[in-house]
Amino acid sequence: MVFLNAAAAQGGGMMSTLLMFVVIIAIMYFMMIRPQRKQQKKIESFRNGLQVGQEVVTSGGIYGKIKSMENGIVMLEVAHNVVVRVDISVIYPSSADAQQEVK
Repeated sequence: MVFLNAAAAQGGGMMSTLLMFVVIIAIMYFMMIRPQRKQQKKIESFRNGLQVGQEVVTSGGIYGKIKSMENGIVMLEVAHNVVVRVDISVIYPSSADAQQEVK
């Protein structure tokens, strides 16, 4: 009789442990993974809407104005007659554009 009660209690402990892991994974999803995916989609839509003449910043912190775009390569004017070639994946909105979005 004592062995049956111990076995039942142990089985219930496994179920509560499993439930706890599921709850922890759900919390991590809603607190970390979902917002990150939302931010990635926002950046992707920004990159798809890039236009010549728009001011942007690279992931390395270089500010510039888009001179031309072709096949995922952006020609970015960083100073008068100074143009650098960068991949579109390193382009983010400039701080001025980000501030306008917040307002």
